This record gives sequence, structure tokens and C-alpha cells, in this order.
Amino acid sequence: MTIDRIDRRILALLQEDGRMTNVDLAERVGLTAPPCLRRVRSLEQSGVIRGYHAQCDPAALGYPITVFAMVSLRSQAEQDLAAFEKHVAGIPEVRECHMLNGEIDFILKIVAADLESFQRILTTHLTAAPNVASVKSSLTIRTAKSSPGVPIDIPAE
Repeated sequence: MTIDRIDRRILALLQEDGRMTNVDLAERVGLTAPPCLRRVRSLEQSGVIRGYHAQCDPAALGYPITVFAMVSLRSQAEQDLAAFEKHVAGIPEVRECHMLNGEIDFILKIVAADLESFQRILTTHLTAAPNVASVKSSLTIRTAKSSPGVPIDIPAE
């Protein structure tokens, strides 16, 4: 799919406010509502737009602790990597799982109600998981930046 300047403006605006009405979106990108909606649907169907969600405050929902865990596996065979990914997919507190290149195999973003809860996740779900060689974790002190999405360059006309 070719993504033109108007598509990029649509994407940038929807990343800022996914609840924007189609009429407002169309007005901001200089289209009428029907062609704007067709473009949005096309971006959704092609997989460029993967979904919409509310960005919630973890602390307000009982998860004030955020930890990044670096996991090393004993084996990096594809079936072992896939098995670990499947395992962490079943842990609700693991909010992100990224496979890395280098010394560490995965980095996980984990939320927890308190340090005791995190320790339970660590000992019952991570270090006890098959093929896990080590887990190193770092507790966040504060978040200076959290920008969902990706930067979208909009070429000049």
C-alpha cells in the first residue's frame, strides 16, 4: 500500500486522538467525510492501523510499579523462543515482550501492584519458566517520556 501525504496526516491525527470523529478528521486533512472514511478503512484493512485503545493510568488502576526484566534463555532455538513468547503472553502483568539481539534474549515491561506482587511474578512465572537461564530486573523510578505510536513525517506540499 502506498501511503501518501493525506494518509500520513490522518495517521498523525489519529495517533494523537483515536476518538476523533470522521467529520473532524476529514476537515483537518482537507477532505469530505466519505473519502476520509474510505482512507481510514483502507489503512485499517491493510494493517497500517492495527487498533485503537484507551491509554490508562497504571497507578490509578492499582499498578504503580513498573519493572523492566531482561531475560536470557539457555537455548535460542526457534521452538524455545516461541515457547517463551507463548508463556509470557499468558501473564497479564507482562505488558510488552521484545526479543533482542545480543546478550539478552528478551526485555519485558511488567506492571505490578507492589514489590511483593512483582517478586511473585518473577519467581513463579519467569525464573521458573522452562529454558530461562537468568532474569535481571530494573524498577522504574519515573517515566520522563512515553509516546505511543511512531513518529510520522508529513512531507511538505
